[in-house]
Amino acid sequence: MKLLGLHHVSIMTGKAEKNYEFFTKILGMRLVKKTVNQDDTKSYHLFYADAEGTPGTEVTFFDIPGLGNSYRGTSDISTVSLRVPSTESLLFWKERFIQYGIEHGEIEKRAYRDTLAFRDYDGTRIILVADNGEKGVRAGIPWHRDDIPLEHAIIGLGPVTLTVGIAEPTIGVLTEVMGFRFVGSYPSLEGDHPEILVYATGEGGTGAEVHIETRPDLPRARLGRGGVHHVAFRVPNEEEYDQWAQRLKDNRLPNSGKVERYYFKALYFREPNGILFELSTDTPGFATDEPMETMGQTLALPPFLEPRRKEIEANLRPLELN
Repeated sequence: MKLLGLHHVSIMTGKAEKNYEFFTKILGMRLVKKTVNQDDTKSYHLFYADAEGTPGTEVTFFDIPGLGNSYRGTSDISTVSLRVPSTESLLFWKERFIQYGIEHGEIEKRAYRDTLAFRDYDGTRIILVADNGEKGVRAGIPWHRDDIPLEHAIIGLGPVTLTVGIAEPTIGVLTEVMGFRFVGSYPSLEGDHPEILVYATGEGGTGAEVHIETRPDLPRARLGRGGVHHVAFRVPNEEEYDQWAQRLKDNRLPNSGKVERYYFKALYFREPNGILFELSTDTPGFATDEPMETMGQTLALPPFLEPRRKEIEANLRPLELN
């Protein structure tokens, strides 16, 4: 029983329209599902991914207009990353960010890979990571846009960084419960701080890593606009999902119990530093209720919310995504 890698990350946005513009028109990702937050149906939940909505390529956003800023600190998913094919791709993206006035850094080494950090309109800290032929979890299928060459397009999720005050409790859950393994470390780019530790699962590589940054000098983070709500990890099927539910119980980890999201099944729990983890099945996927060709074009509701469609639509603000 082994987690396959990263499944998705879920982030907070203060304005879905600008978020859609950034992730589709600037980053070139596909909106594969426009739906609602199932725990608060007055809020939109947008899913961006590769051409087919492949698990491990998904970045999702909860839309909360008027949401305040995030404040960096500990107990936080401090950065997320997106995979691109090569260092040459990073050069393309750097020029594109200059063209669109996007805040970004320089191409730098992180975990011995070429990377490029930038921020979206909400201030989310994102890093592009060059695969450069590295072995590991398979990449996704790039979504075609005329202004982004396929050889430079985004092809999935890369490592997430967890910033904590004390690393050992988080490492304990990753290795002893979730089956991650230590694969190395690299220097922090932000001064004289402990090296960042790298843990991997499944086939490893850019799509299967968690990086641990230890920063006891920082206060506890405050989640707001641009902050990462949770990170999810891939469970291949329902049989193993049931086994993971039992494993959390056996390890006495408080958790949500089994949650039916329709497009996948989920388990939620907080590791000892308070960061929210999710275990999500690869199946059944986003084409369950919409044809692959037209995913994301209309408001999709799972069957258990469909009887409330009129009520839900009446309570949603108008959302024009062009």
